[in-house]
Amino acid sequence: MADVLSQNEIDSLLSALSSGDVDVEEMKKEEEGQHIKEYDFRRPDKLSKEQMRTLQMIHENLARILTTVLSTKLRSMVNFEVASIEQLSYEEFIRSLPEPTIIGVAEMEPFKGQFIFEINPDIGFAVIDRLFGGMGRAIHEVRAFTDIEKVVLQQVMNWFLSCIPEAWENIIRVSPKLRELESNPQFTQIVPNSDMTIIITLQSKIANSDGLVNICIPYILIEPIVPQLNAQQWFSNTRQDQTAKHIEALQKRIKRASLEVFAELGSADLTVTDLLYLQSGDVIRLDKHTDQKVDLRVGKRTKFHGVAGQNSKHMAIKVTDVVSDAEDGEDDE
Repeated sequence: MADVLSQNEIDSLLSALSSGDVDVEEMKKEEEGQHIKEYDFRRPDKLSKEQMRTLQMIHENLARILTTVLSTKLRSMVNFEVASIEQLSYEEFIRSLPEPTIIGVAEMEPFKGQFIFEINPDIGFAVIDRLFGGMGRAIHEVRAFTDIEKVVLQQVMNWFLSCIPEAWENIIRVSPKLRELESNPQFTQIVPNSDMTIIITLQSKIANSDGLVNICIPYILIEPIVPQLNAQQWFSNTRQDQTAKHIEALQKRIKRASLEVFAELGSADLTVTDLLYLQSGDVIRLDKHTDQKVDLRVGKRTKFHGVAGQNSKHMAIKVTDVVSDAEDGEDDE
């Protein structure tokens, strides 16, 4: 948009023209020498640079959350980074996808419409390999996914989508939900081909494989909140005081975290020879009596004491004591 001149600036310009201080011919030459910026009306930019920057911050936050969540789920080294964010037509995005690939078509309340979460097959096969007990390697030849693999991938896609609400919470509270899983890009038509979309590309590394993850958000989906996509909105919500409501929400998230608890009945010292010749029915003598309490550990820390027994024909531990922080302090090392 051209700059609007004030009345004083207009008067000064007319005065300069009348006095000869400004040469009209020189102004024409300067205009002719100016560079012309090309603009493709088939690919209009819907969002400003500031709004795109806000979306980038949102998805940088998403990348950090995905890194943490998937590292825990897969028990392997995982890393996500925002590689690029751009505005493309939906047709251009679909044509850029490989076939087959992993396409999750999802909704995100309160928005009306659908968006796409696409995972590169290399990453998909690496995740499946890791979940099935492998080292997280991708296959050499890309093939279609089996029915069992599709069921696993639906769960994996839900893990990805579960990270979105926390990434967006500084702008709006959202609730994504997976609608369907597709492998052929040509079968996913969520908006007309000419509609503009925002494509966020994440560079991902999982175990021994790396690849790209693409998020395709149609402009029409987020159009109602476009005015809120600014740095001021982002930072004002980021820096707000930790009220009782926020603390309660954080406590609920922590309570839902899964932890492995180990019951240590006792210990014994064995030689390698004894270990190699162990057979079914052999007895290993532990350093504790049956009437002594069992240690219950979370990680390397003893948090409870209990008594071993049975509950409905299942082995169980009855918690009798809670270990204080002072007692288990030595286990931190």
